Amino acid sequence: MSYYDRTMTDVFVYYFLRPSTSGGEESLSNRRATLETIRGKGEAVMQSQRIVDHTEVDGNGFVIGGTGNDSHSVDELWPQIRSVELRAKSRDAEALKIPDGSEIARKQVLHLESLELRNQARILKARVDGMKAENLRSQDPAQESISGPRVHRLGRHA
Repeated sequence: MSYYDRTMTDVFVYYFLRPSTSGGEESLSNRRATLETIRGKGEAVMQSQRIVDHTEVDGNGFVIGGTGNDSHSVDELWPQIRSVELRAKSRDAEALKIPDGSEIARKQVLHLESLELRNQARILKARVDGMKAENLRSQDPAQESISGPRVHRLGRHA
């Protein structure tokens, strides 16, 4: 079996609109799911697409864990960071399975993809740090800097 015959580790998932049982308005799903899972249950919201690692999807095709949406809160960025890091780890693991001397180009692509995913995780973590810093500043408007306590230097008096 060649590398190309193996299962991909990235899975596209979406929120979806479910028809109302009472004939009213459609409701948005609480969790993202694969298109295969959504088929017959409702209509995928294509703008909600997210790429996750295959280990984050249960046997029924739903994303495991919190609901998470596209909000920019700190709590909702952490699942994205975890997902990106899992995808990078999967690529590293796949690259290690490719024997030296065979499919070198594919191995290089996997390493580059892993590097890019880790860079994305670093960017998301920096966003989280910035948001936390902003939250701290907004809690204490008198504070000019969150870098540490203010130091007041006292002059010598003769």
